[in-house]
Amino acid sequence: MISGLINVIQVAGEGESVHRWRVAAGLAAAVGVAVAASACGATSDSTPATPGAGATGASSRTIRVVAAENFWGSIASQLGGAHVQVRSIIDNPNADPHDYEPTAADGRAIATADLVLVNGIGYDTWASKLVAANPAPNRIVLDVGQVLGVPDGGNPHRWYNPDDVNKVVDQLARDFATADPADASAFQTQKATFENRTLAGYKQVIADIETRYAGTPVGASESIFAMVAPALGLDLITPSAFLKAISEGTDPAAADKATIDQQIAQKKIKVYVYNSQNATPDVQSQVDAATATGIPVTTITETMVPATSTWQDWQTRQLVALRDALAKATSR
Repeated sequence: MISGLINVIQVAGEGESVHRWRVAAGLAAAVGVAVAASACGATSDSTPATPGAGATGASSRTIRVVAAENFWGSIASQLGGAHVQVRSIIDNPNADPHDYEPTAADGRAIATADLVLVNGIGYDTWASKLVAANPAPNRIVLDVGQVLGVPDGGNPHRWYNPDDVNKVVDQLARDFATADPADASAFQTQKATFENRTLAGYKQVIADIETRYAGTPVGASESIFAMVAPALGLDLITPSAFLKAISEGTDPAAADKATIDQQIAQKKIKVYVYNSQNATPDVQSQVDAATATGIPVTTITETMVPATSTWQDWQTRQLVALRDALAKATSR
């Protein structure tokens, strides 16, 4: 047990390929709690909550779900309904999932979960390390990056990609049915309701933007928007290297900044979209320039705002604001 803890702490100290990881101290504390919970027989993974769960004729159960981020947690909660209990670790709009330092309570929650939902793709490595620190044969781990086949180094903001969200919804429904076979039909019903009714407004705005504004050149501050722009039919012409640099907290190339300055000055873009949770000096300079030039500016956020929102309401509000900005830009 002690050697396993030392190994995890050593892993926590390794360099990361994405952003500024400062999780070692918090991870050590959280791992300690997780290991202690395991030693006390507290993990639900090794002792199913309902005897016979997973076997033919199994009784209904409440699936304990831990999501690393609340945008995935919101979707899981709506798909599972009364059959799941969801705890989202990142549920504060001011918290940066990249730099998050896990607590002892986080380790305890993951240690006793029936299903853990992580984004992966180098985005929330702290969560994956907590899972690895407390292995349990019956726990289900849904790693979004693995489901989608996106390796570390790829764009991690998959909750902005409508097709990717659909694939995660499919996998969640299957995983819920595996964890609670007695309610498999209920999960399929809730999945159909979520896709066809709950997301109807979200899908309508996407279709409306594509129908009206397909091919419109736009600019953005980081790679979050690159996940949804193709579904909207918009032509995102900001250099991809700049988008990635801002997302990962590295310095963008001077040539890319010069290109964007020219795009704004010459009004080659109709709308500028920026992440208001990550307005670096370079980004703020572009926002100011776009505003001064008369280019409409609209915002998106990396995490849900407000935290009490649902994933689809949050996304829909942002898309409506973008549609309004596009309408303003193209009506001149």
